[in-house]
Amino acid sequence: MYTVLIIVALVAVLAIAAAAVFYLSPGAGGGRLGLKRRFGPEYDRAVARHDGDNKAAERELTEHVKRHGDLKARPLTNENREWYVAQWAGLQEQFVDSPEGAVAAADQLLARLAAERGFPEAAQHEEQLAALSVHHAGQVDGYRRVHRAAHGEASTEELREAMVEGRALFVALVSARPEDTRGPRAGAPGRVRRGHLLKPKGSGA
Repeated sequence: MYTVLIIVALVAVLAIAAAAVFYLSPGAGGGRLGLKRRFGPEYDRAVARHDGDNKAAERELTEHVKRHGDLKARPLTNENREWYVAQWAGLQEQFVDSPEGAVAAADQLLARLAAERGFPEAAQHEEQLAALSVHHAGQVDGYRRVHRAAHGEASTEELREAMVEGRALFVALVSARPEDTRGPRAGAPGRVRRGHLLKPKGSGA
């Protein structure tokens, strides 16, 4: 009798432990804590989009994981990587004279880069954002801000902030290794310069 009780207790403990691992795992995509760990600030944005309805937000994010969780980013060739880095550096220079034009071009460049890395095409913008949120949850809102600024009314400061925030996703996507979201190390080839960036003429900066 005692042996049966011990076995039942062990099975119960193992079941609880397995459930806890799945619930807490950031890669599982299941459970509130798992989703919060995986999506970070994107979880809160999803809840806000659903007017505070956590369950609706979690259904949306879980669906994103189901559709895009297995996506494997395609690597860039060194030549393409250097081209993208040069293009972004040029947009930072362009911002001085034409903030609106630079942000519009940055929006297109990010969309193109994401598609080249294996994410949905630019024509499927919402789906592209959904896929990016699964794999680059900490940086995708910068791209979202660039897109909004490029397609709406924005002050020069809002345009500047969008470019600065969008740079985080650019660096993540242009990294040589798909799993490396920290971007090129200091001194690495193709490093994106920061220094004087994004100070429009007449800004007094």
